[in-house]
Amino acid sequence: MQDRPHAAELAEAVREFIETEVLPGIDDPRLRFRTLVAANGLGILEREIALGAPLVRREVGSLARLLGHADALPDDIEELRRRAGDLNRELALRIRTGDIPEGTLAHLLATVADKLRVASPRYLERYR
Repeated sequence: MQDRPHAAELAEAVREFIETEVLPGIDDPRLRFRTLVAANGLGILEREIALGAPLVRREVGSLARLLGHADALPDDIEELRRRAGDLNRELALRIRTGDIPEGTLAHLLATVADKLRVASPRYLERYR
């Protein structure tokens, strides 16, 4: 772990530099678009750092309840992500076979909203 600035602060500083100092001076449309993509990617990174672990934990907890798993949730974020992938595959298989657990739609809506909080919060706000 590093002292300040930490990862989120670095991502924010680079994104703000791109948006305020670099973008205004770009006339080439292709380069401007690619620079906007980079700034957007840094915004996603900022939100992932801030929100990612709690949202993955919430998704895994919701999936575990939905699928009837009583295992304790791991503390390690990478293990949580692996567990999310495994549980999502299990849910998808159950849906394909017609064995849809009660509460699946509510789980899916909440999970998609959480993913949009990281990837594109403005999109989520438009449809609330």
